[in-house]
Amino acid sequence: MPSAPVGLSTASVYPQGVATAFEMAASLGYDGVELMVWTDPVSQNIDEVESLSRRYGMPVLSVHAPCLLITQRVWSPDPTTRLRKSVDAANRLGASTVVVHPPFRWQREYARGFVELVAQLEAESGVAIAVENMYPWRAAGREVAAYAPDWDPTDEAYRNITLDLSHAAVAGMDGLEMAENLGERLTHLHMTDGTGSARDEHLIPGRGKQPCSAVLERLARTDWPGAVILEVTTRRARTTAEREADLAEALAFTRLNFAAAVESAFAVGSDGTTEMVARDADASTT
Repeated sequence: MPSAPVGLSTASVYPQGVATAFEMAASLGYDGVELMVWTDPVSQNIDEVESLSRRYGMPVLSVHAPCLLITQRVWSPDPTTRLRKSVDAANRLGASTVVVHPPFRWQREYARGFVELVAQLEAESGVAIAVENMYPWRAAGREVAAYAPDWDPTDEAYRNITLDLSHAAVAGMDGLEMAENLGERLTHLHMTDGTGSARDEHLIPGRGKQPCSAVLERLARTDWPGAVILEVTTRRARTTAEREADLAEALAFTRLNFAAAVESAFAVGSDGTTEMVARDADASTT
């Protein structure tokens, strides 16, 4: 198997909370969790998160800063303070990465210095701040510029970027092309799926139209050093068992496509030695 860990976003168990996410991640065989800091009080209490991590033996692989519309006052009404507290939380929890969205356009001062702020905090903390690709908002058939400098972080001077495949689907972009174009700047992956709807779907990978398997195979073949986080919605699950089944399916999809890429990259020669073999980069194992 590739060395990249496969983690579960605590948002993936909504409307259940952070404690449930740690429990499910441990029972299903995930390698750790991504802490989504939002309205769940436990997510905002790093003492409690640290305790859950120890109890379930689940490391916190990454921290998702509170930057949704519904979390504009979590930790602080100042977005700069929220980002700094996210970096502090990552350091305390041993997480190597903070995920953050580009600023909203109306956060003018924050947006004006955002690129420089990210670079400064990375230099000070040693934590990778991986700016996430978003998507254009649409209203009455027209696109609305909601983010600044842009919803697409690839044109800015960020060292680290999070690729979210559901967001790519909403934006009408191909996740594999994005991964290839990002190169070494691709630090973090939100493994999920989408159909291309204007709604951010966060489907279980394999249920939408994004090239999820091809993205995983590409990362596996290059021994990518980042983390794969399953950030999916299970809010339609009627029972805990249904939610667990969805999250087990998401994990199995990810591990199988990772493993298939590695296995098919090698072959046993006639003398018993293992040799590298060529593989079509667009091949799928689903």
